[in-house]
Amino acid sequence: MKIGWRGLVIVVLVGLGFVFGIGFFLSPQNALQLSDAIVVVSGGETELRVEEGVKLFNEGWADVMIMSGASRDAGLSNAAAMKLLAVNAGVPAGQILVEEESSTTFENAYNTAAIIEREKFSRIILVTSPYHQRRAYTVFRKALAKYPVTIINHSALDSDWRKNGWWRNGWARELTISELGKTIYTWLVPFPKGE
Repeated sequence: MKIGWRGLVIVVLVGLGFVFGIGFFLSPQNALQLSDAIVVVSGGETELRVEEGVKLFNEGWADVMIMSGASRDAGLSNAAAMKLLAVNAGVPAGQILVEEESSTTFENAYNTAAIIEREKFSRIILVTSPYHQRRAYTVFRKALAKYPVTIINHSALDSDWRKNGWWRNGWARELTISELGKTIYTWLVPFPKGE
């Protein structure tokens, strides 16, 4: 099959659109709405994620925060450390729920879904790093499929990664391609039984 110069131009433009669009795809953002809870997932640059969650709390977008994440060692869990950061920033401790068992995004979603169901929340704001937002949203949507919960995407800033310009350094390129693969995986693979 022979491609003419017009076909080649179309292929190049589609390829460039794909490359430039990956960052925007990975980092969906929604208009903020009053919600029942702000869910902050631990991971890369957790402090920036907590800072963004606290900012949203202080702006009155929700009255409750949920911190999700296990410890990577025998010390304080990520969720407990995140709660401490939020309390030190002025959030009342009684308005912060913690989920301390999760070490993966799948576990964050399923374990947090149990809290959301128990508390009968119907709308949450999901805060994570921008490159992780699409995958986190996809997994949370699956975990909350049986509950009528609206998920609002709102990323924290990341000190190095940008959705427009991720291709400019090797670290960001590697992270972006990895995150794209993980996102596609979350679409294609059913969740493990029992999660």
